[in-house]
Order: sequence, then C-alpha cells, then structure tokens
Amino acid sequence: MSDQIDYGNLMHDAMRGLIRKVLDDVARDGLPGEHHFFINFDTHHEDVEIADWMKDRFPEDMTIVLQHWFDNLDVGEDGFSVTLNFGDVPETLYVPYDAIRTFVDPSVEFGLRFEMQEEHHPDLHLAGDDDILPEEEQPVSDPEHDEAEANIAEDVEEEHHDAEIVSLDSFRK
Repeated sequence: MSDQIDYGNLMHDAMRGLIRKVLDDVARDGLPGEHHFFINFDTHHEDVEIADWMKDRFPEDMTIVLQHWFDNLDVGEDGFSVTLNFGDVPETLYVPYDAIRTFVDPSVEFGLRFEMQEEHHPDLHLAGDDDILPEEEQPVSDPEHDEAEANIAEDVEEEHHDAEIVSLDSFRK
C-alpha cells in the first residue's frame, strides 16, 4: 500500500467514467441538440483496434468526430467501438478509455485532457533531451493528416474560440 492517495489517477478514472456515461447515453438515445464530440486517442495503445491503413497514417494519435454519421456505437466497461465513414468506406474502431488523450464537446465548451504519467503507464517512455533526433532524421509529417488535424482544430476554434480544456495534470504532485 502506498503512503499517498493518488488523486491524479483517481481523477482520471472518474473522468473516463464520465466519458463512458456520456457515450452510453448517446448510444441509447442519440446525440441531443447540437452536441458532438472530438475524441483524440493514442493509436499505439496496445488495446486500440483500428485498420492497418489508419495505424500507418496516424502512427501516434488520431482524432475522430462523432457528429453527423456514426453507427454501431457500443459502449463497454473498458472502451467503446464505433463505425465511422472514411471516404465513403465504413470502418469500425475500438478505443479503450485509457487511450483517450482529449475529449471535447465544442457545442457546450466542455473538454477534458488526460496527461500520461509514467508511474500509471509503466511501459510509457517519456521523451528527454537524449531522445531528440537531429533535424535530418526527424520523421516527415503527413500533409493530409496535418491538414485534417488543422481543419478540426480550426472548426473547434471557429465554433467556440473560448472553450476551456480542463487539464487534470495540475492536480498531480
């Protein structure tokens, strides 16, 4: 037993429970009003299930939008699956809650950001100065991915430029 209460990770677990509850309500009743979600998640999390082409195109993280068209939203204890349309091709994804980095509902200026902590995720390697690659060895970004991410960020900014993202990292020691 630890000699300290781990409030940061307890808070993360509670916020993931909130996301589970919201998604469960949406799976049952649909999206109410103007609500919609931008969900960014870690694509290399061991339990994420996405098509190989998505892993290749989004090697670090991916943002999905639940708004106009989504199908088969199935909310479980540890994660959710949903079918989304990618260029008129339906693809089913499975996202565990602990792979989620940000959850934003811009219609009501609500957002959560999860900071990964090494002690909660022992396999996580935190980058340090020794990990910085020389400029010529740095990976080349994918212009389509960068443009899609920029468009999503721009849409959020246009709709609600003053949306507040709650970072739970401030509660950690």
